Amino acid sequence: MGESGPVGFDLDMTLINSRPAILASFAETSRETGIAIDLDGVDRRLGVKLDDELAFWFPPDRVAAAAGIYRRHYLRLADQMTTVLPGAHEALATVRAAGQRAVIITAKHPVSAGPSLRAAGLTPDELFTLVHGPEKAAVLRRLKAVAYVGDTPPDMAAAVQAGARAVGVATGSFTARDLAGAGAEVVLDSLAAFPAWFRSAYSLFGDS
Repeated sequence: MGESGPVGFDLDMTLINSRPAILASFAETSRETGIAIDLDGVDRRLGVKLDDELAFWFPPDRVAAAAGIYRRHYLRLADQMTTVLPGAHEALATVRAAGQRAVIITAKHPVSAGPSLRAAGLTPDELFTLVHGPEKAAVLRRLKAVAYVGDTPPDMAAAVQAGARAVGVATGSFTARDLAGAGAEVVLDSLAAFPAWFRSAYSLFGDS
């Protein structure tokens, strides 16, 4: 197809397994504040902005303080509990080998994104933080991204809205059916399958 342009990637549960650190940080926030937080509910919504998740559990005037508590614990736990997901390094390398930029676009706060990337040994060509849903679409459109890779229905909707190819990976809290229903053109079991899809979709490697 010969298309060119950057490829966007979500971070949590697309490139990195941050679930243990996220859930442990919410558990610590619950313990410290005395507010019950249903971790299963948090898990079902992984990918939203922290403040939006905390709004399910705290009144508006307590969300900022709860976010501070959460981040304090997350920064302590991220290095110990964050792992890179299979195929993540190879996916970024494949995009770069085609002469394109691998950009991470995430709802994560920059304070939390940095330690998570370091723990996973990942370095994006550009990083956009604190964006979710239509905000991701705006970034993708501005970058003229050819594809966005993510693990949630809002990720797929953002790609569609931006006119980018929506590539789902079923490594998060949502099924392949969920991702396809939100507009995914293709759903991969993991990023291990990304290089072959990318080479085929963009015809960037000669006859391969």
